[in-house]
Amino acid sequence: MTHTQMRTLIAAAALCAAGLACSKSDVDITNPNSALAGAVASDPTALQLLATGLQVDQRGTRGGLITNVGILGREMYTFTPQEGRNTTHFLIGITVSGKQELDPAGFANGSWGAEFGAIRDIYNFKNTVNNSTRTAAEKAGALAFAETLEGLMQFELLQTRDTLGTITEVKANPFDLAPFVSRDSGYKYAMNILDDAATKLASAGSSFPFTLAPGFGSAVAGANFNTPATFLQFNRALKARVAVNYATLGGGSAAWQAALTALGQSFLNAGATTRSAFDVGVYDTYAPSPDSPNGLTQATNTNLYAHMSIQTDAQLQASGQPDARYLAKVRTGLPSRQGPINGGQPTSAASTLGYSIWPTQSSPIPIIRNEELILLRAEAKLGTGDKAGAIADLNIVRVNSGGLPALTLTAASPDSAVVSAILYEKRYSLMMEGHRWSDVRRYGRLNTLPIDVPGDFVAKVMPIPQGECLNRLPQGGAFVGPNGLNDCIP
Repeated sequence: MTHTQMRTLIAAAALCAAGLACSKSDVDITNPNSALAGAVASDPTALQLLATGLQVDQRGTRGGLITNVGILGREMYTFTPQEGRNTTHFLIGITVSGKQELDPAGFANGSWGAEFGAIRDIYNFKNTVNNSTRTAAEKAGALAFAETLEGLMQFELLQTRDTLGTITEVKANPFDLAPFVSRDSGYKYAMNILDDAATKLASAGSSFPFTLAPGFGSAVAGANFNTPATFLQFNRALKARVAVNYATLGGGSAAWQAALTALGQSFLNAGATTRSAFDVGVYDTYAPSPDSPNGLTQATNTNLYAHMSIQTDAQLQASGQPDARYLAKVRTGLPSRQGPINGGQPTSAASTLGYSIWPTQSSPIPIIRNEELILLRAEAKLGTGDKAGAIADLNIVRVNSGGLPALTLTAASPDSAVVSAILYEKRYSLMMEGHRWSDVRRYGRLNTLPIDVPGDFVAKVMPIPQGECLNRLPQGGAFVGPNGLNDCIP
């Protein structure tokens, strides 16, 4: 709303307050900063505002997701001196029937509302586009953009809830509750929606009917992903990520092959040897307050500490220095801090490490990068029996990004040894990008995550938020998830 409009509104309100004749229309002033769904057909700027809103929705999930899974995956702590639950709720949880679980009413039930809020907005966006007078090509591009973000949101939900499943249906009435579907169905849905988006992109013409955020352009991304043809490479990269995860969770050979096919259509560059080449990808971009700052930045977030195992587990370069990725991403010498005292003992080990990944409030956070694609291909090659190819891909990243000696593994090495190498390279290449916890879980290695002090535990999944469960009670008397659960906890 402009200053002139604000003055007009105040003046109109003053007249009414003085008892002068006025009607509702006198004070009903359209807010040009708020796009209405019905305005898209007549206002060329409205679709841009709606598309920007979806990108803001997606960007808004990143910091919380990275924080939640970073703590659970023993990459980081949030040491807030005045709020111990940022540690205890993740590392201790609650005890139910003699078993430790995360509290469905606690701090460790995030990465839910924001994702489903985005999915609701995506649903409304798609309805608006379908009912607009846009050309067929414009509709195809806009719908493909929205469906790609929907696939990403569903993947984030599956990362955090895993065996609890997800909700894929969106009801027209937001107060009508859609049923849960299983993890298997959720992964299939995410892959199918990404494939549908890819099909639409092929008929979307040479440009989108709106401008994408800077993180899709070369100034940040290192390449342009802001046209339907290049956005398709981003879409295929996400499909590969989802398919690789699904392959280890029951998808099997078909999912492995789907991942390899998608990688071949993505922006994967296996010839990368430099940091800039590894970092080509799509990013969420931020700006200093009062816009939308990066909340993880070390410039302002003094509570984010790195887990000390990041230092002790770093392998050495030939020079004796730690892994180059550790040196580039981790800062040392912070004031020692640890979690609160609980039951007479600290709830975590102390740490003197932080992160140097995001130096300013404007630092971008990657959605997906070339370095990840090479490592996903290593996983897919191992999954399809090409062990030598998997090792070769690992060495591309290990030698050029980590500065480490090449692996001594061969095609005769056991698969378990190659999996260990994959998990190490992903841990240091994708540090604090949201994958460590789900990576070790899907390979059955949650027991390799460190327990800092007696009484801590490693959670398997994040719970369904208690509010979601309570909203469903009137429909059947008890919450029932995809596995016949009678409560919010697995």
